[in-house]
Formats: sequence, structure tokens, C-alpha cells
Amino acid sequence: MAHAVAHYYYNYMKGLFDFSEVLTYFFRKKDPNRRTNFNLRTMHTINKISMLMFLAGVVYFIITHL
Repeated sequence: MAHAVAHYYYNYMKGLFDFSEVLTYFFRKKDPNRRTNFNLRTMHTINKISMLMFLAGVVYFIITHL
């Protein structure tokens, strides 16, 4: 029973630290078949800026509190 619980928490923690979605969001290729407009490009740019600012804040917090 204890092994099953440990295995569950291992998989849970592995899922929390899976950054593949974030990395593919920053480094994916543009689809030539998809139409883009100004609003969509602006939304994605603001999302990328906010993620970078959040990560910079986390790094700053870790550095100052260690």
C-alpha cells in the first residue's frame, strides 16, 4: 500500500513540473495555413511577456530568500 501511495505522489509531482507546454508555447513554428490577425498576435505577445515576468519574479524571489 505504501508503495502505491509513493508512486501516486511521484507521478503527481512529475506532472506539476512538466514545463514542455510552456517551452512549446515559446518555440513553436508558425502554421502557414492558419490566419492571424492583430488581436491574436497581441494576445500571444502579452501572454509571453507575462510568463517571462512571472518566471523572472520567481527567480528573483528564490535568489533573495536563499
